Amino acid sequence: MGIVDCARLSSNAESIMMMIRSALAVILGVVLAFGGASEPRADEFPSRSIKIVVGFGPGGIGDIAARSVAQRVSDATGRPVVIENMPGAGGLTAAASVARASPDGYTMLLVSAQNVVNPYLFKSMPYEPGAFAMVSTIGSFHTLVLVRKDSPYRTIADLLEDARRNPQRVNIGTISAGSIQHLSALLFASAAKLDVPTVPFRTTSDVITALMGGEVQVAFEMTPAVFGQLQSGALRVLAVWSEQRLPMMPDVPTLGESGVPGDYQAFSWNGLVVPAKTPRPVVAKLNAEVVKAVADPGTQARLSGLGVFPQASTPEEMQGLWDTNARIWREVIAGAKLAQ
Repeated sequence: MGIVDCARLSSNAESIMMMIRSALAVILGVVLAFGGASEPRADEFPSRSIKIVVGFGPGGIGDIAARSVAQRVSDATGRPVVIENMPGAGGLTAAASVARASPDGYTMLLVSAQNVVNPYLFKSMPYEPGAFAMVSTIGSFHTLVLVRKDSPYRTIADLLEDARRNPQRVNIGTISAGSIQHLSALLFASAAKLDVPTVPFRTTSDVITALMGGEVQVAFEMTPAVFGQLQSGALRVLAVWSEQRLPMMPDVPTLGESGVPGDYQAFSWNGLVVPAKTPRPVVAKLNAEVVKAVADPGTQARLSGLGVFPQASTPEEMQGLWDTNARIWREVIAGAKLAQ
């Protein structure tokens, strides 16, 4: 009797083990199936809505650029492309959010040159270097050297002559320390061998008020931020910091033409990135859609009307732009000891 019971027990144990193996095989198959589904196929992408995270509040240049592209991409793909505004910490909050997102192409981040310099400004960052893969640029906007309309300075040469002769009476105004505008002013002073103070203000309005009131004699600001004042004639542009003259300001010389040495291009730009591990075919699909969106006449007109030069790119071109910006601004930040 005992021998029979043992045989039955052994048989039951083998049956149980077979059931366990079968269950594990089913579970493994399900896991593999879902694991495969996490890698989106480019020919099926997008199959749902895409989100673009913007590290600024609604209504700014970056927000408008993102919304312009989002609408065209949505029209072309038939999928909603939604904007999530996430202002805070100079764009770090938005960037950290996207760095942690699933690398499936459904979450993008609007970036600018400020995202390039942030790792050199802040010793502690909420995400690792190399957290993003480039998709495409959207547009660029260049640094302008500005004076008020009744300024005695008619050219950069006038400014340099007075600043060298009377450095105590020339101040350069920009927005906050560490901004591209501020770094551009520091780079200008270094390239032109000027020993004049650069005064950072909180907002563009504060800079313009200081310029109008004589607190500063010259200001550095991006085209879109002062486009209205330029059109009204309240401000004059002495030079633009770019390789070539801007189509929207053909009569304004570049700093190079004005005698400032160096081939730097102190400008900012907007572009789109995704988490670093996003599959390359998906990145390529996103790039193709963004390039078409930027080339759309409606997008071109809207961006140009804001003082933005519409310009898409390949992911490789955008990475090259990122790396060049990093090299230039890292040196400026280190030289000015701005890291916090």
